[in-house]
Amino acid sequence: MAALSVFNDTPPAFPGEQLRIAADFAQDTDHNKVNLGSEEYCDEDNQQWVLPVVRKVQQHIANDPTLNHDHLPEAGLPEFTRSAVSMALGKDSIAILQNRAAGVQAIGGTGALFIGAKFLHRWYDNSSSSTAIYVASHAYEGCQEIFRNAGFENIHPYHYWDNEKASLATAEMLEDLQNAPRHSIVVLDIDSSTGTNPSTEVWEQIAIILKRRDMFPFFRLTAQGLVSGDLENDAKPLRHFVAEGFQLFCAQSFSRNFGLYDERVGNLTIVMKDNDTLLRVRSEVEKIVRVVWSSPPMMGSRIVTAVLNNPALYAEWRENLKVMVERIMLIRDKLKERLRLLSTPGSWEHITNQAGMYCFTGFSSARINYLIKKKHVYLMENGQINICKVNSKNLKYVTEAIHEAVTTDLQDCSQ
Repeated sequence: MAALSVFNDTPPAFPGEQLRIAADFAQDTDHNKVNLGSEEYCDEDNQQWVLPVVRKVQQHIANDPTLNHDHLPEAGLPEFTRSAVSMALGKDSIAILQNRAAGVQAIGGTGALFIGAKFLHRWYDNSSSSTAIYVASHAYEGCQEIFRNAGFENIHPYHYWDNEKASLATAEMLEDLQNAPRHSIVVLDIDSSTGTNPSTEVWEQIAIILKRRDMFPFFRLTAQGLVSGDLENDAKPLRHFVAEGFQLFCAQSFSRNFGLYDERVGNLTIVMKDNDTLLRVRSEVEKIVRVVWSSPPMMGSRIVTAVLNNPALYAEWRENLKVMVERIMLIRDKLKERLRLLSTPGSWEHITNQAGMYCFTGFSSARINYLIKKKHVYLMENGQINICKVNSKNLKYVTEAIHEAVTTDLQDCSQ
């Protein structure tokens, strides 16, 4: 009889929701099936779009005989981190001018969040595991795993999305933050996956609360330029906090706005009170990188750096972003109009009031289950859909499926 493995008591880990949806979708044999639960930008033919400017830079890199495959420094490609920080904060940012802002290249936005969390667990607020972490409810599942793996235990969601009203839960969110313990770390999504972001006035109120209660803001900027179509406008909340004198972290991702999903290009932007603090903090983050992935990958950062530092390529990239944003806005308009023509009960204004690649539908669990099981329309458990996955070929079917799910009398179903 074979001896039991020392890993006999290891429990199975369940796949992430998007991977599970993709697997279920792949096994579905219905010819009408639609997967609205993926995270990639797709074109009208439901294909991931390789940005023309990215293709151009890839070809240039492939034909450049001077480039090699040497290791990058622990902090990453210097030109990339400088460009990423400048893109997030603005080239005229007071933090950059005072030499108290810098970046560390990371394995995507997730990697940036993780190395930031590891640093905070070691050095923030006397390095206590009991330090409270507050994460927006829609992002709680993923973020709490990252902070838990970084060593934190006291992790809480704060209100963000009101499913019944299909809008931002502003009052509840502000109340949660106001009642959070002093010195808490607050994760703030600038380009929320709900498609709904706080107004300028609400961001100002958030900053007042965090400053009054000595909290540390940890921003996530995952799709700069793909929300409003304006790079500067999409980064305004972050820049407001910098102008208000906060020390902060910002986890940046270049997957969506460059279409570089497989290159895992990320950056941890660090803003401190002075240059001396910045250098010490950055050195400790680099130390974490040394034992986690040692050196970040080169290709994606080379592409982003080339685009951000060449005026012609930068202008072309801005045009590529414009194409994506305009298509997103068009699909939102068509989706809402089709539901109006079908006389689907309820208000669908939130579809066009929201922005970016994602839309929170406001559907109940029963209606989400109906769409998946009965109509083969796959979406996230919280009702989030990827707007880009709707196109002229499936628009009619998707809207009719939504109409049927809304008008069917389902037990314990309310909208």
